[in-house]
Amino acid sequence: MTNLGALGATLGTTGPETVTAAAELDELGYATLWLPGGQGSNLPLIADVIHGTAKIPVASGILPVDRVPAADIARAYADLPAGRFVVGLGGAHGPRPLATLNDYLDELDDTVPASDRILSALGPKMLELARDRASGAYPFLVTTDYVASAREILGAGKQLVVLLSVVPGADTAATRERAREGSLRFLAGMPGYANNFRRMGFTDADIADLSDRLVDGLTVRGDLDAVVARLREYRAAGADQVVVPAGDLPREWWPALAEALR
Repeated sequence: MTNLGALGATLGTTGPETVTAAAELDELGYATLWLPGGQGSNLPLIADVIHGTAKIPVASGILPVDRVPAADIARAYADLPAGRFVVGLGGAHGPRPLATLNDYLDELDDTVPASDRILSALGPKMLELARDRASGAYPFLVTTDYVASAREILGAGKQLVVLLSVVPGADTAATRERAREGSLRFLAGMPGYANNFRRMGFTDADIADLSDRLVDGLTVRGDLDAVVARLREYRAAGADQVVVPAGDLPREWWPALAEALR
């Protein structure tokens, strides 16, 4: 199993600037780089970043299985250096998402070992699938209590990687509003995320209004010290790795976060 380490970063950029930023994060000691797949395949970008960095594992976060053929992933995995490409999978929509993902993993079994696969997972059944057929799970917009319960489902031998929405700034009201206007507002309208918010104890009113309670439970906000403290809370709750959106953070925070979470 590729050890993903304590601190990861995600970059939302494309092109040469992604490789430059990735090389800097690699030198600073970030343990994993997560590249969003969006609505399509970012396999060429993953290859460029791996070839443009020294050692950092690069994960797809997340390749949608309903859009990217398993054969494309198998080919890319075979062509890249061992231990550098972590295959993050998700995006199984439709009436039978678990069956869809299971079938897809069947196609990969002979080419991409479970130890180098990780699944985007929120609900308990998806967490169980991540436990049984991958190296672990990669949830987003979750509380520390969720992390503790997810750790119980996954068990000690699997990796729990938590992608966090981080909004820097000292003004509580302003950072809350920026958190609302980020991915939170869009994802709160998606059934899978809304259902998971309910599982975590948020009410329909919390979800509809993006209440302060919901924003405070699901996002990380504040100055550098406050953000570091929250990242440590997620780690203490059971997250093996916390992932920060490096492109949304002040550049001077990059080395400070790496040092704090080392």
